[in-house]
Amino acid sequence: MKVILLKDVKKLGRAHDTVEVSDGHALNMLIPGKLAVIATGSAKKEAAARETKVASMREIDAQLTAQNLATLAEARIVIKTKANEKQHLYDAVGEPEILAAIKEQVHVELPSGTIRLEKPLKELGTFEIPVSVGEAFGKFSIVIEAE
Repeated sequence: MKVILLKDVKKLGRAHDTVEVSDGHALNMLIPGKLAVIATGSAKKEAAARETKVASMREIDAQLTAQNLATLAEARIVIKTKANEKQHLYDAVGEPEILAAIKEQVHVELPSGTIRLEKPLKELGTFEIPVSVGEAFGKFSIVIEAE
């Protein structure tokens, strides 16, 4: 039986794909679980329309992400925190602190998990921070200063 997937199904396909599955799998698993619909003419047209809509939304998201990464690359982000006389921080600066500083200073909101730090920052200075949002990658600089 041919079905059109409504959601990504592991080992079967991605959303909007038309796949051939056994009748039992389609009728007992996919259709009742709202993971697929039977591939009729009207369902194929609806799937194609949804796919073009999703593709346009992905393109808009990619453009917005590229714009946000460009804005971050040009910005100067400063985080002030307490440090000792050897320029070591009392409390490490990690992703939550960096995201809060970006939101406050640059007015760009990034989802959590996009900043790729190997380990939290524990010293004063200027650091290059790698960012990956979806398929877009970039870097920006932050400055950690003593209060």
